[in-house]
Amino acid sequence: MASASTVKKGQKVGQKMGQKMDQATHSNHGSNHGNHNDRAEQSLTVTRLLTRKHALNESQLEARRERTDAAPGEVLLKIDRFALTTNNITYAAFGDAMNYWQFFPTGQQEWGHMPVWGFADVVDSKVPGVAAGERFYGYFPIASHIRMQPERVTERGFYDALEHRRPLTSAYNQYTRVTHDAAYAPELENYQMLYRPLFITSFMLADFLEDNRFFGATRLVVSSASSKTAYGTAFCLRDLPGISLAAITSARNRPFVEGLGCYAEVVGYDDLETLPTDAPTLYVDFSGDEALRARVHHHFGGALVYDCFAGSAQNTGFLRDTGLPGPKPEFYFAPVQIRKRNADWGPEGVNRRFNAAQRAFIDYVKTPANGWLTLIEAQGFGAAQDRIASLVAGGSEPKAGYVVRLDGSERSNDRARMTEE
Repeated sequence: MASASTVKKGQKVGQKMGQKMDQATHSNHGSNHGNHNDRAEQSLTVTRLLTRKHALNESQLEARRERTDAAPGEVLLKIDRFALTTNNITYAAFGDAMNYWQFFPTGQQEWGHMPVWGFADVVDSKVPGVAAGERFYGYFPIASHIRMQPERVTERGFYDALEHRRPLTSAYNQYTRVTHDAAYAPELENYQMLYRPLFITSFMLADFLEDNRFFGATRLVVSSASSKTAYGTAFCLRDLPGISLAAITSARNRPFVEGLGCYAEVVGYDDLETLPTDAPTLYVDFSGDEALRARVHHHFGGALVYDCFAGSAQNTGFLRDTGLPGPKPEFYFAPVQIRKRNADWGPEGVNRRFNAAQRAFIDYVKTPANGWLTLIEAQGFGAAQDRIASLVAGGSEPKAGYVVRLDGSERSNDRARMTEE
């Protein structure tokens, strides 16, 4: 594939897709006209948004021709819509270290394909049990189309069995048929994309902490408390007896966090040392800030019983030993707790509990009077590029929930370099 022009911070440059398509369509003018028409009718434009691995605010669009039909054992899906949150930046930030780049390889060392959660429709299928027109929810690249090789096909959905995905975490390889998703409602698609991948982390983190009896703590101190995953966790724990929640957040986001009503105490980062140290304390770290972690350890001293690192989009280094007093910081990874609960409760039991908790959370979040969410819907790859650049720069408002629609975007003014395949 020919290299495409680099796009920085959402600026769109390069060849117009329509111009290149016309060149490709008319390049054989004067040859066998019937064969040419057949070829044109059997091709589609596949557009991909790629992210520079070590400068996540930089992206580029690439497009190529592909056949419109699926190969034997394959399905072709058209991606309709997806959400963009700091969670996606986290995937990219840990893309090499945790193999997130491996789900949708680009074949280019410098560029990766950022994963997103969204909905796609089957364009063509050569797989029994998966029909054209069906809609699936799952883990997709930012692209117009994707080909998969379904296995373990059931009424609920399928797993993508492409060879490069087999060693990867199976939870990300599962695609759910909306007609057999107990939690699905068409009017809630945007909320599902925004919150489901985050709330599974929140729900399982809350369960992990409760399962371990909070490691003896009676107070939880949560950093980056305005993030969706953080306040989702707080929502799950808000009515638990014997546990008090304290939030640490920026001065800009403090009014929003105070308005959530999930935290008994809310302080700015500069005021961390005003929190009392008279109770066994567990630190839930959504910031990944080493300097803040050090302050937490030194301030709480012997009262700190556990340090749980839940991931961060803004600070992308892995945990390292910095010689802090107190407990060693421990990395939390949701799929580990999911596997444990699948063994404890069975997959259906896990799904039942999660769906009930998620529906209660979404019902609360989408109620305007509660003031938790402003839903923003944009269209096209250019909007996705702009949003990614904003998220990387830390410019997201905590109330904003951003979703991107791609339907019809091939006919928009988005630009990419076309290549033939």
